[in-house]
Amino acid sequence: MTIPAIPGNTFYQKWAVFVATGFGLGLITPVAPGTVGSLPGVLLALWVSQQQLALQILVCVGMTLLAVPVCDVAERVLGKKDDGRICADEWMLFPICTIGLPLLQHLWLVPLCFVVARVCDIIKPPPARQLQAIPGGLGIVIDDLFASLYALAINHALFRGILAL
Repeated sequence: MTIPAIPGNTFYQKWAVFVATGFGLGLITPVAPGTVGSLPGVLLALWVSQQQLALQILVCVGMTLLAVPVCDVAERVLGKKDDGRICADEWMLFPICTIGLPLLQHLWLVPLCFVVARVCDIIKPPPARQLQAIPGGLGIVIDDLFASLYALAINHALFRGILAL
């Protein structure tokens, strides 16, 4: 397998596409690039989960806001609306799905949260599906924001339910 060149004419465009494609992971896999490209979000979520709740929320807000221009530039460079290779919306927002959960104390939560996040992103419960019609980076990110909030609620319910068993 050869590593493809990062598309873009300027350093900023290349950087945005590199970040938007999950550090190139979304470019190298023809199958499920969004899922594979989401994996950097797991490392980010593990770090974020070790912070105090206020910092977890602040980091998630910051990553969400940063994802918008990154995805916007990548979409323009790649030339396709919400190109499947763009996965910054998944990896940069994955920590939202784990806010307040003790990931390192309960490592089984990591794959559970990842699967729930991917399912919510694929299903796109209302209003997520409708919001992805918004053009540009905002449209790419906002549906994942709502899907991540659904996943956060489900992950907390599952965590509490499993602990109660």
